[in-house]
Amino acid sequence: MDNLSHYVIRSGTEGAKRMRLIAPLIATDTNALLDRVGLNNGLECLDIGCGNGAVSLELARRVGPDGHVTGGDIDDIKLTMARTEAHLQGIENVTFKHMDVRNMHENCCYDVIYARFLLTHLPSPSQALNVLYQHLSPGGSIILEDIDFKGNTSYPDCPALERYQALYCTCVKQRGGDPFIGIKLPSLLRQNHFTNIRMAAVQNLGMEGDIKLISAITMENIADSLLNDGLASTSEIDEIITELYAFANNPDTIAGMPRVIQAWGYRPINE
Repeated sequence: MDNLSHYVIRSGTEGAKRMRLIAPLIATDTNALLDRVGLNNGLECLDIGCGNGAVSLELARRVGPDGHVTGGDIDDIKLTMARTEAHLQGIENVTFKHMDVRNMHENCCYDVIYARFLLTHLPSPSQALNVLYQHLSPGGSIILEDIDFKGNTSYPDCPALERYQALYCTCVKQRGGDPFIGIKLPSLLRQNHFTNIRMAAVQNLGMEGDIKLISAITMENIADSLLNDGLASTSEIDEIITELYAFANNPDTIAGMPRVIQAWGYRPINE
């Protein structure tokens, strides 16, 4: 069950390169979210679906030497990169390990559980939240960030972007995921017994720079899945990628990431 066959976007080195590009573009919004929730020194944290560990390291800095962060992921290549980055930054209060939220057998409970862009790829997000609830200490907080692909926009309208969006959403749904899960996060948290639920919405768009390249790079990273699932031909994929890069390089266009929904809540303290 801990394979990557459900995952639409390339894993391994290529997937890590994409996440390394995205991480600084959304770091400000993620840090603002962590500020709103509040993290104290000494907390025990889990970053599930941690990828190459960008948020894990930020959590480790925030909880200080008396706290600890576990970064869990099913992609061993990304975990190796995360360990290397932690070593380079001299961050010692973090451990990266192979972990699948669909099959967790951890004995410990955490004060904070964080997940970004994880639930969108899972066929049973509610089941995953139930598992995370069981691994959260009473009074502990869960912090989620995930996409709502209905909030993917550009200026002016771009047919290649519209086709890319349609292909991405179809592929994710075909593999059991939900490309629109972001807007559902507050309801999912409530349905799984979390309380004091809050939310915010983030839309990252730009006129220049890396933010405009996200759609083209993501299209490159879902090409294998589109071909394997019979959703597009190589020639169509290449044409869409070329047009997306041309759109991004036009100084008169605006492009960016899909809307991201942030949601957080707590496990009741008296259970």
